[in-house]
Amino acid sequence: MKFSESLKSNRDFKNVYDQRKSYANRYLVMYVSENGSDRNRLGISVSKKVGNSVVRHRVTRLIRESYRLHEDLFHRGLDIVVVARVSAKEAGYAEIESALLHVSKLHKNVLVQS
Repeated sequence: MKFSESLKSNRDFKNVYDQRKSYANRYLVMYVSENGSDRNRLGISVSKKVGNSVVRHRVTRLIRESYRLHEDLFHRGLDIVVVARVSAKEAGYAEIESALLHVSKLHKNVLVQS
């Protein structure tokens, strides 16, 4: 990810959740807040309800790769937290990619207008 970093600390996740700006679809929930820098920070949360560690890491990799390939479509200066829903465990790459772009479009000012 050339324009982004990982969101790692619990405090950073809580700051994004406190903004209470979220949109969801069948597979993903996305929270967004501005971070005041020129880089995005992406945090991915996959609960144990989704499955065992192999399934959770697979879903995490799918979300991260979907974001990485479409990173240039996102505005800079955002903290983005993506939460996987239980239904994401059966989804393939195409469904996760589509879901990520869909919730990004629902948030105003997240995607660069083409």
